[in-house]
Amino acid sequence: MVMGARKKKINKKGREFLAHYYEENPQGESDRHVIQARMHGIDFFFTTDAEVFSKKFVDFGSRVLLETAIEDLSQRERKKGKLLDLGCGYGPIGIIMKRVFPAMEVTMVDINLRALDLARENAETNGVKCVTVYQSDGCEKVEGQFDVVLTNPPVRAGKQTVFGFYDGAFEHMADGALIYVVLQKKQGAPSSEKYLLEKFGNCEVIAKESGYWIMRAEKRG
Repeated sequence: MVMGARKKKINKKGREFLAHYYEENPQGESDRHVIQARMHGIDFFFTTDAEVFSKKFVDFGSRVLLETAIEDLSQRERKKGKLLDLGCGYGPIGIIMKRVFPAMEVTMVDINLRALDLARENAETNGVKCVTVYQSDGCEKVEGQFDVVLTNPPVRAGKQTVFGFYDGAFEHMADGALIYVVLQKKQGAPSSEKYLLEKFGNCEVIAKESGYWIMRAEKRG
């Protein structure tokens, strides 16, 4: 994929649409909104905009991913370490995880510059400090090793891009690190489960809700 290019796709009715949210520098007219989300007993407020993912509300998949990962990490007593929000959009996953696990070092990356500006703004709005936010196409510019990775991968960008997220995450995960992935069954969750199993040597579907699968894999030395 050429960074900055608009990928044309065809919807079910044959009409062309653009995968705006996976662009480097969206050029569409701004349409900012503030949305509210309550997670883990905390109220969050996020500013969103046109051409970012799930601009009208925190999407259901991300919410299930967060609920599942928070519960799983709490049970494992993993409340510290380095966390990567891969494909962060306007920031709900990384920001919520930082509020719930304040001792974690959170890094948030995305290709979309508009989304990244919003993520920085939303971190400040929600009282989240000491998070790192920068541009990366997948893990292209990611540095260091992480203990936890969360991703709601950009399915509209295609399977090659989604699998590239997993490959990049694997290279930047410490031994014993966990990756949590959310996908709808109808959008390729079974093929992702198979790919993660081949890549990591393990993968478990730890939650299913309304067609969404939460998958967890561990990098083992």
